Amino acid sequence: MSWNAYIDNLIAQSKDASGRNNIDKACIIDIDGSRPWTESTYPNAYKITQNEISRIANCFRSKDFSAFMASGIHVEGMKYQFLRVDGNAVYGKKKDYGSVTLQATQKAVIIVHCPEGGQQGNANKATNAVGEYMESVGY
Repeated sequence: MSWNAYIDNLIAQSKDASGRNNIDKACIIDIDGSRPWTESTYPNAYKITQNEISRIANCFRSKDFSAFMASGIHVEGMKYQFLRVDGNAVYGKKKDYGSVTLQATQKAVIIVHCPEGGQQGNANKATNAVGEYMESVGY
């Protein structure tokens, strides 16, 4: 199964009323921290490192986000300030760069980036919609 199409789906679902995409890149990783499900060479894919995958997955598996609170959320070499955790979702922000939304499902973590000036609420809704769908089909 190719997970790359989920990147396109996330971006498409993030459009606002003016047609602007509020997600410019995304990826899906295994919640066990072993690997990305999406390919880093795919257009609009986050190029996330194995160390970042392991750290993110560990926080979601343990439901202990103190590492994010203390050291930030690191994705694609960028450090985002931890904003909050809400259920199975975590939110971060980097001034003048944008925001990041991470949402866990049973077997994966969806990670999306909303560019500076974008509507993070639309990015969050798109991430939640895809996350709920993945949960409904056992992922």
